[in-house]
Amino acid sequence: MAINSQKLGYILHNFVTSTADIQGAAVVTTDGLPLASSLPGEMDEERVSAMSAAMLSLGERIGSELARGDIDRIYVEGKEGFSVLTSCGEEAVFLVLASKAAKQGVLMLEIKRTLAELKPMLL
Repeated sequence: MAINSQKLGYILHNFVTSTADIQGAAVVTTDGLPLASSLPGEMDEERVSAMSAAMLSLGERIGSELARGDIDRIYVEGKEGFSVLTSCGEEAVFLVLASKAAKQGVLMLEIKRTLAELKPMLL
């Protein structure tokens, strides 16, 4: 699969800078390898990618064991904000980091819009 990481990075950068309360975003393979990211400076891209793959793997197992079907989204809420992991085709996932102030409806709408831009590039 020939992926234009520069173009993916551009889409992620635009998403992070133009969407209120978004702190970072990344597209990673299901194996945990980074394809592109726009993360806060203190975050290690490889570590974030590996954790995203681990979250996906555990989420898929939970979905299967609890008969919930294929996983569309994994959502983690903490004191400082949200992490949302969304499927981005067969081989990649889209991770979004948002502050506690993020409005969830707007956040999910913006994620959906950005996924529509990212998915064709990952085919």
